[in-house]
Amino acid sequence: MRAPGSRMLAGCAALAALAVLAGLAPAQAMAEGLRPLSDSALSDVRGRDGVSFDLNGYSLNGDLRVTYTRPDGASIWAANPSASRSDSAVPFSDPYRFDIVSSNNGLADVAQFSLPLNASGEQKWQLAYDFGVNADGISRDGGAIVVSDLAFYGGGWQFSTPRTQDGLALGVALRADIGQWALRPNGRANSGGQMALDNVRIGATDENGNFTGQPWVIADTARQPALINAQSDEAGPRLHISVGPPDAQFGSGQAASGGIEIGKISFTAPTGNVDLGSSRIGNIQINYLDIKFRQ
Repeated sequence: MRAPGSRMLAGCAALAALAVLAGLAPAQAMAEGLRPLSDSALSDVRGRDGVSFDLNGYSLNGDLRVTYTRPDGASIWAANPSASRSDSAVPFSDPYRFDIVSSNNGLADVAQFSLPLNASGEQKWQLAYDFGVNADGISRDGGAIVVSDLAFYGGGWQFSTPRTQDGLALGVALRADIGQWALRPNGRANSGGQMALDNVRIGATDENGNFTGQPWVIADTARQPALINAQSDEAGPRLHISVGPPDAQFGSGQAASGGIEIGKISFTAPTGNVDLGSSRIGNIQINYLDIKFRQ
């Protein structure tokens, strides 16, 4: 609640600013256009909180290692990540955005992380990391995953409060092109023996399976929320990930359609390359998904 003195001071400051901006406007006309606001009315005033940032000149290299170990001692690890991005011609012209937005349907507010629109395709990522496994007495370096020319075009993530359960409600929208995704068993610098997926496209599609140029809405906090939480049963607590059915109350009742296209699937070997051609799935809909991880 505002103190009377601070409210009077704020009102005087506002009147002074309006007088300067109004110039020659009659003082009486200005006074007639103003009215006092109660504390309850002031508390109803809503803004839009958020931040925008860019990643010009961004690159990352390090010896970070992340290991997941099962109760029986078997493990899988990823290490030595590297990442870099090409930039837009004009810095900060197409930034990342993080906003807190109000829901239009009376649900909880949504924290929304939006990727750059990248309409000209200037922002492209180069990524790589090493991985390996240790199980059944065998420790094996699996090689490296190398991703070339990964471009995102809009989309992003939503975070909110679930309607009826504990946990975190999520929304995900994705449109991406990948120049090449490669599994290289002999290391990231050696393409011998690799499996490669070239010219990959992911995005929304229409009823005929044609790409629309829009992000594929895999989950939405209002129309079809995803959920991450912990659940307990006779075996103990476990991680639970789900995508609920489409909601007819807050959406169309239909899951969004997306597609995946791979321009070329190939393998390299000492005896020569093997080209398996292309692959395409024109319409994918996630109507329900429920995953529970075992301990």
